Amino acid sequence: MKRNYVAAAILLGMALVSLGGCSTEKTAVTKTETAVTDTTAGKADELKAKTGSKSGDKKYVVGLAMNTQTNPFFVDVKSGVQKAADELGVELYITDAQDDPTIQMKDVENLITKKPDCIIIDTCDSDAIVSSIEACNEAGIPVLTMDREASGGEVVSHIGYDAVKSGKLAGQYLVDTLKGKGTIVEIQGIMGTNVAQNRSKGFNEIISQNPDMKIVACQVADFDRAKGMSVMENILQANDHIDGLYAANDEMLLGALEAVEAAGRLDEITMIGCDAIDDTIKAIKADKVEATIAEPPFFLGKAIMNAAYDYLEGKPVEKYVILDNELVTAENVDKLVTKED
Repeated sequence: MKRNYVAAAILLGMALVSLGGCSTEKTAVTKTETAVTDTTAGKADELKAKTGSKSGDKKYVVGLAMNTQTNPFFVDVKSGVQKAADELGVELYITDAQDDPTIQMKDVENLITKKPDCIIIDTCDSDAIVSSIEACNEAGIPVLTMDREASGGEVVSHIGYDAVKSGKLAGQYLVDTLKGKGTIVEIQGIMGTNVAQNRSKGFNEIISQNPDMKIVACQVADFDRAKGMSVMENILQANDHIDGLYAANDEMLLGALEAVEAAGRLDEITMIGCDAIDDTIKAIKADKVEATIAEPPFFLGKAIMNAAYDYLEGKPVEKYVILDNELVTAENVDKLVTKED
């Protein structure tokens, strides 16, 4: 494959960890449930009056409403939240919406009955989650969101990556690698989320500035690997020649990779994804995929948990926090730090 790699120094580990708060030696108790039904804690102001550690720090209960636990990105997000909770002595109650906005609404309702100090939400759908956040607001429970923003409701803080920047980095990589000429495929994520919308926006902004770059197919695969493969199979059948592929997340990229390999067209197509999950890192090292955009989910999880803890401790918390994202290619993949041991 022809490649002109764009080198970028990856110092994500140090930069992202610096967003975290103080740690202690306490051990968290975690419960993972599809729906939480029992009540264990008082309201936030009541729990703040309690102390439970040998250092005299307060012990908090935090609800974590995850959108899914089948996507490796969000598995690592949860691991990051868990790691920070362990370090801080926070008790977590975790739900899994299985990528269904209706389930997530019920999950948040059930978390509210537990009266936690705060609730962290990784949203399935930016619009659908608004009523759930408003319910938290009415119950006096602070809400923090991560990765995908909510379209409304009062949120203490949102932490995520610059999705427009990620799309631009991907677009520019294809422009540079293909020398400004070629036929391009774009595979989009869940378009009900700001992340999918913004990654596409950034990507198309760059491609539109290069008149000899033509997007010949643009289809939605909902951030799903199996759908990514199916979509790419259809695109390959309809297009005899494709120079470049941008998939808005690595799961879709890896599905598309399966289709490309099965069609025997691996040497034809320059491919880039987004997230830098483990399987994509392996694919880059194996010379099957050219690039991805690093948005380490583990550090996102740690950052949101530390922000929640700081807020409960009465410390100032930024309303909107953007974590750093970088281009990853074969030239710098060995330097990439995506999680802690």
